[in-house]
Amino acid sequence: MANRDQISIGSQSILWVGGVGVGLVTLAFVLGVQVGKQSAALRRPLQKGVEEDLRELPEPLVDQLKIFEGDGPDKLVPTPKVEAVVPREAAKASPKEEGKPPEKVPEPEAWTLQLLATSDAAEAKRSTEKAKAAGFATTTTKDKGQFKVRLTKSADRAAMDKAAEKLKKAGFKPFAMKVE
Repeated sequence: MANRDQISIGSQSILWVGGVGVGLVTLAFVLGVQVGKQSAALRRPLQKGVEEDLRELPEPLVDQLKIFEGDGPDKLVPTPKVEAVVPREAAKASPKEEGKPPEKVPEPEAWTLQLLATSDAAEAKRSTEKAKAAGFATTTTKDKGQFKVRLTKSADRAAMDKAAEKLKKAGFKPFAMKVE
């Protein structure tokens, strides 16, 4: 009686089946990693724009210090002046110090806002008219082939930051720059 239920498999067939199995396991691993990366990216919050980052910045220091002015609950208590005791040797001015002029107090820095820099004169004119309609006086200068539209008035940095907020609401993208 012959045994018909036996199947003979050669060594070549075993290697082929093993190779296909390893290939399928590798493919499943790679696909799993890619699906995991995509699902993690979907769970991550969307990237913020530059404007959102600027809104999250703290107020300028000048605005933060305004709470200490006035008669609010945060009113500072004045302290009495105390005169410093100076030793006699230090009280005598050296000859070098007598001839020096008094030190100059530095002037506060003046800032303005630039609204646009373009090589198109018509675009600069449209921007000037748009700023005028929003209540801002501008000046246009030509520098190295660029028309630069800037505010005519200058002020300290805090005032320019407030003006920049108003200009942003009017559709501009201003940036502050020092007046020289």
